[in-house]
Amino acid sequence: MTPVRVYIDVSIPISMVLKIGSQAPDFEGITDTGLKFKLSDTLREKDVILYFYPKDETPGCSAEACSFRDNWDELKKLNAEVVGISSDSIESHRKFREHRSLKFILISDEDQNIRLLYDVKGRIVPPRVTYVISRSGKIIHVYNSQFAPRKHVQEAMKALLESGK
Repeated sequence: MTPVRVYIDVSIPISMVLKIGSQAPDFEGITDTGLKFKLSDTLREKDVILYFYPKDETPGCSAEACSFRDNWDELKKLNAEVVGISSDSIESHRKFREHRSLKFILISDEDQNIRLLYDVKGRIVPPRVTYVISRSGKIIHVYNSQFAPRKHVQEAMKALLESGK
C-alpha cells in the first residue's frame, strides 16, 4: 500500500473548520488506478468537487457515486473534476469504480489524513461531506448530509452554476 502524502499549508490551521471562502488544503493521494493525484495540479485546469463518503458499495454511497456518474456530462460542461475519498483500499475503490461504471477519480485515505485535513471526522460513521473548490483554491460551497446522498451532486452543480460557470 502506498501511503498518502499530505502537504499542510502552515497558514491553514489543521483544527480550523473549513467553510466557504477558506483556502482548500492541498494534498496528494493515490487513485484507484494507482496514479498519483495532487489537488493543486488539478485546480490549475478545473474546479474540483471533492466528496468524502463513508464506504464503497453501501446503499447511500452507491447512490451518491451513481448520481455523480449520471450527471457526468453536465459536470464536464461545467469544467469540474469529481474526486471521491473514503478510507477504503485502492483495490476496493477499483472494484467499486468498475462495478458502478464510475468515470471519476476515487482516492484511498486509509489512514484518514485527508479526512482529518478537511475536518471530516465522525464518531461512529465517517460523515458524507462535499466541497466545491474553485480553480483559485477557495472553497465555494460545502454540503454536509449523511441522509441525502443524491443531493450532493445537485448542490455541487448549483454552486458551480452560481459561481459564474
